Amino acid sequence: QVQLVESGGGLVQAGGSLRLSCAASGRTFSNYAMAWFRQAPGKEREFVSTISRSSSFTNYADSVKGRFTISRENAKNTMYLQMNSLKAEDTAVYFCAASTFSGALSARSYNYWGQGTQVTVSS
Repeated sequence: QVQLVESGGGLVQAGGSLRLSCAASGRTFSNYAMAWFRQAPGKEREFVSTISRSSSFTNYADSVKGRFTISRENAKNTMYLQMNSLKAEDTAVYFCAASTFSGALSARSYNYWGQGTQVTVSS
């Protein structure tokens, strides 16, 4: 089992920045590819970004490309999402997830999930 806990969400004005963190415990963090997903009210959960075990590969949804940066520190069992130039449409609950498959974009490929952290962007 891998336990994931997100933090860093909050209320921010449009154009502002937030940094989300995902702390992992349990099995070896570096064995898992990691990702961020988000879910807005009334919408399905959507892919935001993913990072491979060694950080050699990252991928982003088109809607966040150039504004968000994913990273991880395996020595600290932590993944991050730096979010800049935030927009009202970024408002959602953000979830971190772990998978044994690198590069997966589908939520169904992720075995472990955190409980989420709320990000609200006011316009």
